[in-house]
Amino acid sequence: MKASYFKHTLEFKRPSGTSRGVLKTKESWFIKLETKESLGIGECGLLKGLSIDDREDYEKTLKWTCENIHLGLETLYSKLKEFPSIQFGLEMAFQSFTSAHPYVLFPSEFTDGKKGMVINGLIWMGEKAFMKSQIQDKIKQGFSCIKLKIGAIDFESELELLSYIRSEFPASDIELRVDANGAFSPDNALDKLERLSKFDLHSIEQPIAQGQWLDMARLCEQTPLPIALDEELIGLKEVTNKTEALLTIKPQYIILKPSLIGGFQGSKEWIDLAKQHKIDWWITSALESNIGLNAIAQFTFIQNNEMPQGLGTGGLYTNNVESPLTIEGEKIMYHPKLNWENKFNL
Repeated sequence: MKASYFKHTLEFKRPSGTSRGVLKTKESWFIKLETKESLGIGECGLLKGLSIDDREDYEKTLKWTCENIHLGLETLYSKLKEFPSIQFGLEMAFQSFTSAHPYVLFPSEFTDGKKGMVINGLIWMGEKAFMKSQIQDKIKQGFSCIKLKIGAIDFESELELLSYIRSEFPASDIELRVDANGAFSPDNALDKLERLSKFDLHSIEQPIAQGQWLDMARLCEQTPLPIALDEELIGLKEVTNKTEALLTIKPQYIILKPSLIGGFQGSKEWIDLAKQHKIDWWITSALESNIGLNAIAQFTFIQNNEMPQGLGTGGLYTNNVESPLTIEGEKIMYHPKLNWENKFNL
């Protein structure tokens, strides 16, 4: 088996606002496994400024991984604990390589095109008018769950946006999730949660920055609306650390981004722990190309979670791989009769 890696820079159709600035491009790295008979492809979804493996030795580690592919998945995975996105790319590549079709990693009714998954409609940060137009578009498309990123414009304007949505659509029609990306301070977070709770929100993701476990635990205990941990999970590698976080903070939900938490294996560990401690969860992609999104969607489907998932990022880029993944209404679907269009020189 020959292993190689390469980088592809994804270009956004329009600059996308996040709490960490406006994104115009997104780097992704890919691992390719090949013999004369078989091909495997995996995406290492590195997120600059967020992934714990955003380090100077990232490419060097990718090179080492490919040079030592003979060690096998289990050994390499255990040696790459500091590089969760490479762990995921490696898992994906091996699963792809050993599958009957390189892009059907987990055969199911999803990959057969018989069933889809409900996803949330994501509203990007930006000027109030832009965010309002996105909300209107998502509702027209048929989304019953909308996720709104907050923390970029002033809080009063964000409350006005939420008020606008609720004046048009009650909670029985539209489920609203908000994602603060750690934008609040421990001192003002509870007050802001009180004000947000008036809009019948489903949940708020990561109200304060990660690493403040006692402050987050206090918020989860006192909050008037459910809190979901997101960035808080990044960097917790051992089951003992993950268990300690859940027992200390006691969140209402956790959100799993496979590229940031060690792929399929890392996600499954979190899911098993969440079930043990009666904590609900959902899975979210993290700006991967359609190659990574495809793997995450297939893995998510077989977990049998009926909640809306965060999997709608495939159409953000001008230079993505064209895939059988489509968004129809509020569902992500896989159409097996559609082809994968190779744009990455795979």
